[in-house]
Amino acid sequence: MSSKWIYIALLLGLISCGESDEKKPQPQPVDWDTNKSSDFNRGLSDKEADDIQLFLEMRPHWKMTKTGSGLQYWIYTEGDGVVPEPGDVAEIEYEISLLNGELCYKTEEDEYEEVRVDHSDIESGIQEALKLLQVGDEAKLVIPSHLGQGLLGDFDKIPPLKSLVVDIKLIGIKNK
Repeated sequence: MSSKWIYIALLLGLISCGESDEKKPQPQPVDWDTNKSSDFNRGLSDKEADDIQLFLEMRPHWKMTKTGSGLQYWIYTEGDGVVPEPGDVAEIEYEISLLNGELCYKTEEDEYEEVRVDHSDIESGIQEALKLLQVGDEAKLVIPSHLGQGLLGDFDKIPPLKSLVVDIKLIGIKNK
């Protein structure tokens, strides 16, 4: 009698695992094209520009200059040194935050980071700014995400599609 129950259980198991006569929902075709992609990206860009504008409106004393790429900078302490050229090693102190004030990265007290101008992995917005600074300059930068960490973020402290606020000081330059 126990083998009869085993056969019944196996039969029920096989029946329940089989295909049902019900129609399974079919995936819907994706209705996406380059125009929709462009519109989506434009919408993200417009929202980011609005966020940056609101951020700067709350800081009217920041006298920002905007470059053609979208980088905004304000040199609030003027130096009197030379301007770094591509290939030079810039010695910088910096603090990188999000627009909401969340600190992401900062050089340690009394230390600096060396960055090869136009040849390092640091954000392209910082690279662009370095070529606008001279030794001794201190500046505020507002870097849109396309000049920062972009669509993916840095997989650590900077989320995807986030604008950055950078306080930077160019301490010195080592030539190539």
